[in-house]
Amino acid sequence: MTILVVDDDLGTRLSISDYLELSGYSVITADDGQNGLKMAEEYHPDLIVTDIVMPRMNGYQLVRRVRQKTEFRLLPVILLTARTKTQERILGYQSGCDLYLPKPFELEELAAAIQNLLERSQIIQQEYRVSQSHELQNSQPGEIKKNDNSLLGKDRDSVMVVSLTPREQEVLELLIQGLSNAEIGNKLYISPRTVEKYVSSLLRKTDTSNRAELVHFVMKHGLVE
Repeated sequence: MTILVVDDDLGTRLSISDYLELSGYSVITADDGQNGLKMAEEYHPDLIVTDIVMPRMNGYQLVRRVRQKTEFRLLPVILLTARTKTQERILGYQSGCDLYLPKPFELEELAAAIQNLLERSQIIQQEYRVSQSHELQNSQPGEIKKNDNSLLGKDRDSVMVVSLTPREQEVLELLIQGLSNAEIGNKLYISPRTVEKYVSSLLRKTDTSNRAELVHFVMKHGLVE
């Protein structure tokens, strides 16, 4: 497993990287957000640990830029900072981080958090690969297939096509199972507030006004299996 550590403080970078290397990880480092983004694109790490206050590109900006790339959509990110105000933590989660760890912190705690996030990431990626494999095995020549950006369903009168982002698809499938915003957020590692934004988008795209109508619409048109 490769960990990218991004911090403009040399002492912090060295202490974290030394501890993680002793724990068995391969570690690469960067001294600001711009270099961190370049390192991420070049080495494709399994997890990023980044400070917030840095020159050229801060941690919030780095996380947002990382999340814009499809290949890093599930990449675990930990934000480190001395800022402890609630609004700043909220901003961190809205940027797309998975964990907000305030300074000063114990290296042992950081390592435990990293291990936990990596284990969850591996489970999610494995389930995704299995799901994709099953879809390929079950598909037939000439069959209408779902791509990453749309859900297709057919009723007796017409074919319905609803254009969705990959994250909206995930939220929709969990919502159909009856999960709450908090439960969906826990499964997808996003905040309940962010889940609600995706739900609002789903309501708008399906021209429904509440969750009950959304579920009815999805089941009627066969938009989920």
